[in-house]
Amino acid sequence: MKGILLFVANLFLEAKMKINSFNAKRELNTIKYTMTNRLLVLLFPVFIVCMAELNQAKHLSKFVLFVANKPLVMLFNILMASLIFYAILLISKRGWLAMLSVGVTYFFLSIVELFKFGTNGNHLILTDMRLARSPKSLTSFAYIKITPILIIYTIIVLAFIAAGFWFNPKIRIRFSKRISAALVCIATCLSIVVVPSISMSVYSLFDIDTTESSNAFKLNEKFDNNSFLAFFIQTTSENLSNKLIEPEEYDINTVENYLNDIVGVEAREDFVKPNVIMIMSEAFADFRVFDEFNLDTDAYDGFDWVAQQGYLGTAVVPTFASFTVRTEFELNFGLPVRALKDPNMPQRLLGLREQPTVARVYKDMGYSTAYIHPFLRTFYSRETKYSYFDFDTLIFQDDFTVDVDYFTSYISDDVVFNQINQLLKDTDEPMFIHTTTMQNHQPYDQGDDPDDELGNYLKGVKQSSDSLKSLVESLDKLDEPTVLVMIGDHFPSFRGEDSIYELLGINGDNCSVVYEQSYVIWSNYELDYELVPDEKVSTFYLPYIVMDLIGAPKNDFVVKMADKMEQVPIYSTNHSPEVQNDDELDILTYDRIIGNIFSDKELMNEAVE
Repeated sequence: MKGILLFVANLFLEAKMKINSFNAKRELNTIKYTMTNRLLVLLFPVFIVCMAELNQAKHLSKFVLFVANKPLVMLFNILMASLIFYAILLISKRGWLAMLSVGVTYFFLSIVELFKFGTNGNHLILTDMRLARSPKSLTSFAYIKITPILIIYTIIVLAFIAAGFWFNPKIRIRFSKRISAALVCIATCLSIVVVPSISMSVYSLFDIDTTESSNAFKLNEKFDNNSFLAFFIQTTSENLSNKLIEPEEYDINTVENYLNDIVGVEAREDFVKPNVIMIMSEAFADFRVFDEFNLDTDAYDGFDWVAQQGYLGTAVVPTFASFTVRTEFELNFGLPVRALKDPNMPQRLLGLREQPTVARVYKDMGYSTAYIHPFLRTFYSRETKYSYFDFDTLIFQDDFTVDVDYFTSYISDDVVFNQINQLLKDTDEPMFIHTTTMQNHQPYDQGDDPDDELGNYLKGVKQSSDSLKSLVESLDKLDEPTVLVMIGDHFPSFRGEDSIYELLGINGDNCSVVYEQSYVIWSNYELDYELVPDEKVSTFYLPYIVMDLIGAPKNDFVVKMADKMEQVPIYSTNHSPEVQNDDELDILTYDRIIGNIFSDKELMNEAVE
């Protein structure tokens, strides 16, 4: 035993001596290679910016063309990288540490951007960082492809940092001067990003595109003009300046004035308390709207069959390709995300309090309520937030009481629809059920041809469509009045380069079609579909359309929103940015999501208590 301990001690001492010898050589390099160290410190911001942008361009020729066409943008990138790098260098005194922190962060973000755009055709912005809490979910969505060129670029970055570690440049300035200079760098950087007046002046000076991005395609066009780093910084400024604040006119008197002339409506005589099933189908979209494809497919036969039995309409959803929770929010609250300044994840604005949801309206009518989502309960903080939505039952991927099977990577729609049937069978009260499916979520590389994304996608759509028909056939035999609504949350996200949308010529000016989704309403008893508006409406109005269709009682707020549907049928930044802001919609939405819920006396009193 003593021999082993002695052997380990000798190894430790030998390793310590080698480390001390190595560090002694590095300390000597600090003095011996003064000019080399100066060059390393001066060139690093230029180097890391070039590597991050070259990683996006993939090819040297494309990168050179961008530098030639946008020299001021590149200067801006170098300026911002320098401010951050030199601030860390001044604080730490160690060049290699500053190179490591800035180099790894910059290049890691560049890689994340590369994978994100390659996965869904959308570019990385600061608010996407909130999804970093769910790495398991993100890796299941993403196309992560490690290419030889990416490996080479990564090795080059690490080699530069390793050189900095070996030559060991250091700052030899008094503490007070170092900290003062570091604070100047930090203050300058923050001012450029955070202070709007300074931001706009600097962005204008360096020819940074500051065009307002009213939809995902305009945002992508801005990326092409700005490059990765300038895009990331400018959109961060844009998001900060666009932060939701309390409206000046917001108070209890304003809200009460909006509702003063509104009178609630009692239930119609034909109101039979039907089961109401709201299906938000992941990425379900009708590509037949694009004549260029001339699609000859049976993928939509089941959906068409259901539409023929009921009603087919068009709704404007608030998102494209990703951020399902935008559409889910509008359906669960009957409120527009535009009124909240279009956050990618509106549920994050919600406090942990009882919420004025659509489920709560049905609960007050004597319904049992349930939410079904066949995925992780932690993604988008659903379990935490949705437990305040007045759902009696929350069912996530581990909670199904029926047999579970998968379509590609996700629980199939058949399973979800079987769970709906099971809930209806096991519950005596009429039910309100909201389900957000997962079957047709990206990636779409699972099939005979991994590169045929549309073909693989349509196979999933066919199964969803056929499953919907089967569900309707089973509900038709149910001895309970039942109404079903089905809508896709958004058009699917395809790979960034040479995507289907690029082939279709979709851009920021003609993209309204990809924010329009067909929806169906079906019932197993007679309803007057003449009550459903023929025109396109925003998704958040669908709950009120259903309430009117079934003859449910309506409180003052529901009547108010039905009136707003006639006045402002579409309220969506992405689809119709030309529509003027509506103070009533904005203030009522603020009141119910962030404010004091003056528009709901019962919840307002609960919040006060």
